Amino acid sequence: MAALNSYKRIIIKIGSALLVDSVTGDLRTDWLRGLAADIADLKLQGHKVLIVSSGSIALGRNVLRLSDGILSLEESQASAAVGQIRLAQAYEAALGPLGIKTAQILLTLEDSTDRRRYLNSRRTMTTLLGLDVVPIVNENDTVATDEIRFGDNDRLAAQVASMVEGDLLILLSDVDGLYTGDPRIDSTAKHIPLIEKITSEMEAGAGDTGTVSSKGGMRTKLMAAKTAMSAGCTMVIMEGDIERPLSALSAGVKCSWFKSANSPNLARKIWISSMKPKGLITVDVGAEAALKLGKSLLSVGVKTIEGVFNRGDALCIQNELGQELGKGLVSYDMHEAELISGKKTNDIANILGYAGRGALIHRDDMVL
Repeated sequence: MAALNSYKRIIIKIGSALLVDSVTGDLRTDWLRGLAADIADLKLQGHKVLIVSSGSIALGRNVLRLSDGILSLEESQASAAVGQIRLAQAYEAALGPLGIKTAQILLTLEDSTDRRRYLNSRRTMTTLLGLDVVPIVNENDTVATDEIRFGDNDRLAAQVASMVEGDLLILLSDVDGLYTGDPRIDSTAKHIPLIEKITSEMEAGAGDTGTVSSKGGMRTKLMAAKTAMSAGCTMVIMEGDIERPLSALSAGVKCSWFKSANSPNLARKIWISSMKPKGLITVDVGAEAALKLGKSLLSVGVKTIEGVFNRGDALCIQNELGQELGKGLVSYDMHEAELISGKKTNDIANILGYAGRGALIHRDDMVL
C-alpha cells in the first residue's frame, strides 16, 4: 500500500455488481474478504477508511424473490429495508475478524443540503473515524424518494468525501477508467490515465450505465469527480472485480486518476472565506492571541456578538479595536451563542442544559 501513503483519509465506493452476484443474487463473500484484507492493511499503516456501499436493494430483492427488471418505488424501499440488515452483517463478518469495528450510516440528499443535518452527519462520521471505526455509508433507500435522493452512490461518495475532508476517493467500478469515448462501441477510444481538469468534451463523451443493478454510469462518475476535486479530494476510477483491488491500485493497475490541485483543508478554507457572514464576533486580547497561535475560539474570549445566525453560518471575527481577524463557522445558533458569550467552557452545560461543543468556532472551521 506504499503508493497510497500520501493519502490519510480514504473513501472507498463499492457498487452493487461487485458485492452481489448478478445471477444468483448472493453476496460475493470471497471478493469481500479480499477487500477487507486490503482495508486492514491500510488501517495498519495509519489510514482512516470510510466505505460507501451499494447492495442493500440487490440483496433484499433476492431474499424477497422479486422478479428481474425495474422495481417500483415501494418494492425498492422494501428490498432496501431487508437488504440493509444483510449488508451491515456482511461487512461486520468480513471486517470484524480482522479487528476492525464498523458502523452503519444511512443518508439522503436532504442530509447534505440541509445545513443542520449536514453538520450532524459530518460530526458523526468524523467522530467515528477518530474512534478508529470504519463507517459503512449507504443512501437511505428505505425512505428516500426521487425528491430527496442522490440517485447513485458515485455522487453520494463524493459528497461524503467532501463532508469528512477525505483526500482520496476510490470508485471500484466495472470499468478501468475514463476513455476519450465509449470503448464498448468505439474501438478508437483511448484510455486517459490522468485528469487534472474535467472538460466539456469529456462530459459529452461520457456514457450511461448498461446494467440493471448499477445506477452510476461514466456521466455520474464525472459529476462525482467534480465534487471531489473541488473539495480538495483526488479521485480514482478502477476496475474493482479483481482480487485484492486496493493492493492492485497500489501496485499500479490500469486506472484513471482525477488529481485535485488543492488539499481538503485548503479547499475548505477557500470555501469558508467565500461565504457571506451572517454576524460579527468581537474577541478580547487573550482570544486574539490564541487565534493567532492556531487555537480555536472559546466562548470565554468573546466580548460581544451581533447578527442573526444559525449553527454552521459564517461569522466575521474582529478584535476590540474593530480590526477584522478572520471568518469562521459558528458551532451554536444566535441565542445559544449569546447565552455562553464570555463564559467558561465548563459552564456551558449548566447554561444550556446540555453538554455543548468545546469551541464556539473550531480552528478547522476558521480562516484568519
